[in-house]
Amino acid sequence: MCTCFKKSKTKPNGKKVPAEEKKHYMEPEYTKVRVMDFDLKDLVALPTKEIDLNEWLASNTTTFFNLINLQYSTISEFCTGDTCQAMTACNTIYYWYDERGKKTKCTAPQYVDLVMTFVQKLVTDEDIFPTKYGKDFPNSFESLVKKVCRYLFHVLAHIYWAHFKETVALELQGHLNTLYAHFIVFVREFNLVEPKETCIMDDLSEVLCAPLPPHTHNHVTER
Repeated sequence: MCTCFKKSKTKPNGKKVPAEEKKHYMEPEYTKVRVMDFDLKDLVALPTKEIDLNEWLASNTTTFFNLINLQYSTISEFCTGDTCQAMTACNTIYYWYDERGKKTKCTAPQYVDLVMTFVQKLVTDEDIFPTKYGKDFPNSFESLVKKVCRYLFHVLAHIYWAHFKETVALELQGHLNTLYAHFIVFVREFNLVEPKETCIMDDLSEVLCAPLPPHTHNHVTER
């Protein structure tokens, strides 16, 4: 059973953005924190012509699902029905649309749970994400990968918008920044998420996806 998400932007009211809605994740002291030095574009590029594109997309999509699910779990105790009564990112509210097209406004934790349940079911389905040698990918595979990547982007955007403070308190901003940049470079490389979907985070994407000069790298110290 397939579900899809759509977004509805709130109407601008002409008021200044409240202090709590400022983009703290854009402050240089945070954007300079990463946990790796190598070129992300090289990392996401299809390694050789011998590797099947669908296998590469499947492997990376599954990895991003696991990593983003893990990243969200670090702040999940702060993402509740009371603190996050809607699934928001910037001035966007994401709604859940069920298989009948019914629109539902979910709390953020409900939305994320729906996303992760849906993706988990998809990536463990041998008919869609085959792991056995010689088994073909379905004709709908690319469109399903695009759908998964769009959902995962929503989760990342919400973490930045609603839970960056907690992420910093846990000293995990370097991990989040690196994961986000890796994901964005990947979806751009293979045109998996439309620019109109990711544009709400373009300011962050441009900063994080640009290589840092060697002397500015600020690595996270593992404890």
